[in-house]
Amino acid sequence: MQITKLGTVPDENVWATNVLSKLQKKISAEMRRLSTDIPYIPVNGHYEDEGSKDITWWTNGFWAGMLWQLYHATGDKDYETYARFSEKRLDDAFTNFMGLDHDVGFMWLHTAVADYRLTKHERSLARGLHAANLLNGRYNPIGKFIKAWNPDESGDRNGWVIIDSMMNISLLYWARDVTNDPRYDYIARTHADTVMQNHVRADGSVNHICIFDPKTGELLETRGGQGYGVGSSWSRGQAWAIYGFALSYVHTHDQRYLDTAKRAAHYFLANIERNDYESLVDFRAPKDPIQIDTSAAAIAACGLLEIGKQVPDLERQLYVDSALKILKHLDENNADYNVATDGIITDGSVQYNQNGPKRDRIVYADYFFVEAILRILGKDFLIW
Repeated sequence: MQITKLGTVPDENVWATNVLSKLQKKISAEMRRLSTDIPYIPVNGHYEDEGSKDITWWTNGFWAGMLWQLYHATGDKDYETYARFSEKRLDDAFTNFMGLDHDVGFMWLHTAVADYRLTKHERSLARGLHAANLLNGRYNPIGKFIKAWNPDESGDRNGWVIIDSMMNISLLYWARDVTNDPRYDYIARTHADTVMQNHVRADGSVNHICIFDPKTGELLETRGGQGYGVGSSWSRGQAWAIYGFALSYVHTHDQRYLDTAKRAAHYFLANIERNDYESLVDFRAPKDPIQIDTSAAAIAACGLLEIGKQVPDLERQLYVDSALKILKHLDENNADYNVATDGIITDGSVQYNQNGPKRDRIVYADYFFVEAILRILGKDFLIW
């Protein structure tokens, strides 16, 4: 969708086109340095291969997702070639089954599913459906939720559900569409309903973690997770809710999901507008020390642009203009376009750090920034 159709001025196309040109140069340089490696967080200015450290790590699909987005936008076959390196390497993650969890959506939507959507590659179809069936296998039919992480020192975690899951269930909507099997749809929708009813608070803020009794479905407690603490407001979780519920609306046309996405968006915007469109790691953390997370801002921008495509013209401008302000803030304050270093968006935070700020360049912040810029220009495709 062109930015003029979203109700903004043509000058925004000029700005976004300039940003895209810088992104292409930077990502092409990274691509040739990485070769078949899979990036996560740069060390001393350069990426290391996350795939050799942990092939089941949840972020291992985002690099390929960036490349597929650029392939779609430009037609450059190099992006296709390098994206497939990650896809093929992730076959080892299937073999190392015990390391996989609910984040198989993040991993294979951006690799195999993106490949199949753009090229109809049959092996990619098989990989995507394999991942979807792994996600289905985590469904608890009593509580109507997809369990999150795997066991750790705290126990089995069979009743744990996290807000991030709202992005992963897009894998099930895709599997529904390519197989015409209603089971995928049922699991995705009932899980979304459980998250909507338990993670999203009345004011639009969200819990990161909800813990249910896996035998009864009863909500036992909530936890702050990667945010400051219980009852706080982790900004990236807020962004997952904005975009995740918007996507569930796209795939189901259930108005409740769009309304929930808008409620989460209004809470997010109320908090970042007072901070010059910079996102704190947690909106309810102590005032000092200041901790920010640019990845939350980039994800939220994508969600806001998606909401903007789904609402009437009178509402659209709020979401589109807010997304543009976020993206321009990132471009002006947190973007490194130097082709000699790795990572584009600076000042990302994996979680709230009780010992003080820790800021990184994180591959998913780059992915969502690229997706948002392409969406403004009408050159993206719905990878979700």
